[in-house]
Amino acid sequence: MNTSGQVGADVPKVKLTKENFQRGMRIFRFVLPYKVPFILGLLLLLLSSISTMVMPKMLGYLVNIANHQAHTLPRFLPKTITGIALVLFGVVLLQGLFSFLRIFFFSRVSEFSVRDIRRTLYQKLVTLPIPFFEQRRVGEITSRLTSDVANIQDTFTLTLAEFLRQILTLLAGVAFIMWESWRLSLFMLATFPPLVLMAFLFGRSIRKLSKQTQDELAKTNVIVEETMQGINSVKAFTSEQHEVSRYGAGLNRTVEAALKASVFRGGFVSFIIVAIFGGIFLVLWRGASYVELPASDPRHLPMGDLVSFILYTMFIGASVAGLGEMYGKIQSSLGASERILEILDEESEPVHQPRPAGTAPLQVHGDIEYEHVQFRYPTRPDLQVLKDISFHIEAGEKVALVGPSGAGKSTIVQLLMHLYPLSGGSIRVDGRDINELDLTELRQHIGIVPQETLLFGGTIRENILYGRPGAPEADVVDAARRANAWQFIQSFPEGLDTVVGERGIKLSGGQRQRIAIARAILKNPAILLLDEATSALDSESEQLVQQAMDELMQNRTSIIIAHRLSTIRKVDKILVIDGGRIVEQGTHEELSHDEHGQYAHLLKLQLQPS
Repeated sequence: MNTSGQVGADVPKVKLTKENFQRGMRIFRFVLPYKVPFILGLLLLLLSSISTMVMPKMLGYLVNIANHQAHTLPRFLPKTITGIALVLFGVVLLQGLFSFLRIFFFSRVSEFSVRDIRRTLYQKLVTLPIPFFEQRRVGEITSRLTSDVANIQDTFTLTLAEFLRQILTLLAGVAFIMWESWRLSLFMLATFPPLVLMAFLFGRSIRKLSKQTQDELAKTNVIVEETMQGINSVKAFTSEQHEVSRYGAGLNRTVEAALKASVFRGGFVSFIIVAIFGGIFLVLWRGASYVELPASDPRHLPMGDLVSFILYTMFIGASVAGLGEMYGKIQSSLGASERILEILDEESEPVHQPRPAGTAPLQVHGDIEYEHVQFRYPTRPDLQVLKDISFHIEAGEKVALVGPSGAGKSTIVQLLMHLYPLSGGSIRVDGRDINELDLTELRQHIGIVPQETLLFGGTIRENILYGRPGAPEADVVDAARRANAWQFIQSFPEGLDTVVGERGIKLSGGQRQRIAIARAILKNPAILLLDEATSALDSESEQLVQQAMDELMQNRTSIIIAHRLSTIRKVDKILVIDGGRIVEQGTHEELSHDEHGQYAHLLKLQLQPS
């Protein structure tokens, strides 16, 4: 069952502790190259916040002038309504300019930093060893390049700036209301704790129910995905109505969860409305009692100051509500950062290492020796796959590996490419342990044609050039001819520029195999690994592919994983693998005459008429 489409849809939130915060902050190393625009953005954020906090005070002064209380204004401000209005308009213009420049600088930092994160993460992924990918689904990995990085981009662009803005607004707002009237401030702040507590309780219930709704919806999406992937089976078993019923039941569960969550959301909204407006009315009632006091009374509050106080109170309330949302986003961002950093902290294969100055490129002739090789998959250490495998292949020899499925044939050739570490023994190429060879250079001298060829979604030319990027056109055409692929390539209107489609779906199996063989011919490796590519082809395609493989194997060491024994009569040596051991070895003639041997038994089974 493939549920990769759902993986990573919801980034897990990480508890905001000092340790998690410090680990998550490591992602900010990608911001360091752009620290100048980042610092400018922070400065503009501060200026924008200051200009925002000045506005309520200016509006209060405007009201005081209208109430003939101009004497309450500072000396440096005009004492007319028009003058204050012009000052207020100037503050608004500055606010707009600061906001524009802040978004401009933060966006530059965000886009360039996220580009660097994606590039570094992708570069890391393609250099990780095979066991890493065996333990994770493709959907999980791609979600880190998409959902997790997008989450961090939101943090760089919006969340961080808004979080700092809300903190500045909260601190400045409290300072301003304390300056306006400390008595009224204490009265107002006394109402905050119960409001915050109730908001927290509502929010926790809503988050739980929202997650339940998302989980139910994810389950219904899995039903759709499974049905679409297995649509042939659904129709063959006439299960259309069963699947419709299953999907409908899932939707009903989703609706039930969503309606339950909506009740809590409705209650929360009602609570917020009552709490906010009730709080404002309480402050207005208390403040109005201070306004009507005589000017000589120390508790007296000018009308304009009360207006400013109410506006600052609204700013503070909005900041407190905003901080809760920002806190949740920061938790998600920390979760996304940790998931990305987990990959970046993985140990890569030692590929594409710079060659020390003065050293010549690796030359491979193709002499291969396995000495007492043992192997267990890192993900299954309890299962021994290979047990004391030893054999020698001279340069230019053709050797076939035969045996039942699961015997360890594919593992033997994978170990030659150093896709996994050995559990015991050693493998030597031209007398040198492969652990001592540069991994990239070793693999550059090994060509592989798998049983199921995977082509990339570009053109035929791009797929052949994958064997040797940058090769001249003449070499590409020559490789296609030698692989018996040129004839069908020419039949396409676009020729080499024909798009093969995702995974080569626009080509037949035989055509895909010949493209893979052309790719290997263009690479011109010293060692060739063939997971026999003819077992699933029709007779005509099999003959063409076999001819291409014969051309490919000329003058190079070849290891063939044989499924059809009739195709390996001409090899120099046959190794019969069973249970992770070599149980027989010799030529076709030698092994076929051993009536009690396993090779002879397999040969009889394949030659028997069906």
